Amino acid sequence: MFSLDGVTYQLPDRTLLHPLDLQIHHGKMVGLIGHNGSGKSTLIKLLARQQAPSKGTLSLEGKPLESWGDRALARQIAYLPQHLPSTEGLTALDLVRFGRYPWHGALGRFSADDQHEVEKALALTHTEVFAKRPIDELSGGERQRVWLAMLLAQNARYLLLDEPTSALDIAHQIDVLALVRDLCDRLDIGVVVVLHDINMAARYCDHLIALHSGRLLTQGSPSELMDSDTLKAIYGVPMTVMPHPHAEGNTIAIAH
Repeated sequence: MFSLDGVTYQLPDRTLLHPLDLQIHHGKMVGLIGHNGSGKSTLIKLLARQQAPSKGTLSLEGKPLESWGDRALARQIAYLPQHLPSTEGLTALDLVRFGRYPWHGALGRFSADDQHEVEKALALTHTEVFAKRPIDELSGGERQRVWLAMLLAQNARYLLLDEPTSALDIAHQIDVLALVRDLCDRLDIGVVVVLHDINMAARYCDHLIALHSGRLLTQGSPSELMDSDTLKAIYGVPMTVMPHPHAEGNTIAIAH
């Protein structure tokens, strides 16, 4: 479990995240939602230890995040940033093999266990067919699945995903989020994902955390947050909530 106690993140000229008390439990797919600038990416970067809180305490499994060693933390947390690094000259297999770094180190021998985890990650993400192809030749949706395979090869207990569908068309957004949902359930891992689309968040997440102007506005299950007044408070525009036409028990929100 992640635990945040009075966690704040400040720049010299402004506060991006105001004091935040929050718990994020393992084994759930948790969506961070809110308008642009609400603090979603700031929060997930703090969880991934990409930046340190200005104030407050952020812990993982009861241990302050800053006290974890780099490799030990990488065995707990796998992070996918919004802006991905260059993969020029790499095949899909090359990239997925990088996921084993926390287990064998830069100079360590790539073991049979490492190879097994890589093959398992490729199979779980249905990317075996891309293994020998250059990453740059793949479509956006295919590339994102290969990146997910790399995270799975890391064998971490949490996946932290910052807007993993932002550059994808609708079909590939559904493909990627459905895959993440399946992985969360099948592997019993925790997922924290930043999403802009409230309908996608409500469809695939177990729990939603809504931020507004760097503050926690509300949190709860999708059914609890899919309410016209709540959504207006989150996004600042009137929204109508209605039953999903093709998914019994689910709802969709339409801005107007």
